[in-house]
Amino acid sequence: MPRAGLSRSAVVALAVELAQGSWNGPSELSLSAVAARAGVSTPSLYKHVASLAELRAGVALVAVRELTGACTAATVGRSGEDALRALAGAVRGFARDRPGLYAAVQFDAAAGTTPELAEAAAALVALFSAVLRGFGLPEERSVDAVRAVRSAVHGFVVLEAQGGFQLPDDVGRSLDTLLDVLAAGLRSLAP
Repeated sequence: MPRAGLSRSAVVALAVELAQGSWNGPSELSLSAVAARAGVSTPSLYKHVASLAELRAGVALVAVRELTGACTAATVGRSGEDALRALAGAVRGFARDRPGLYAAVQFDAAAGTTPELAEAAAALVALFSAVLRGFGLPEERSVDAVRAVRSAVHGFVVLEAQGGFQLPDDVGRSLDTLLDVLAAGLRSLAP
């Protein structure tokens, strides 16, 4: 019989706690660490999650939903370049505040995704697409634009977090420059 108070959602919440503080958190997450945090034996977790892959997918679901919420809150009522800057700022802030959850957003779907996680990931991509519609892009360029913006912002965030910007110049100004370049590129795609 499952331990009182322990459920699938409680196990995932414990895993989120363990994973959220470090960029390596999701990859280092183990069933034994979650079991220790829960005060149960590792085999007891199998009453709530079938595998480590399922647990990681649960953490990824929480991460994607929280990032989507942060990006939505930042961009609501904004459009065009203002929305793009707010979106990038939300992604950067989320990655700084919860690096392990940001890393979990990049979940390897081949490792075992769920329909719920696929739906949440699609909602995040749809948010990026909605922000970029403010640039008047033709529909056939939407996927390219989303990929370009996600790649650029993600790359910047990861480089910053991993100490890749060692020059003394202001990193915030560099992000503004990246966003200036992206905005100019997006405007050039519009008819």
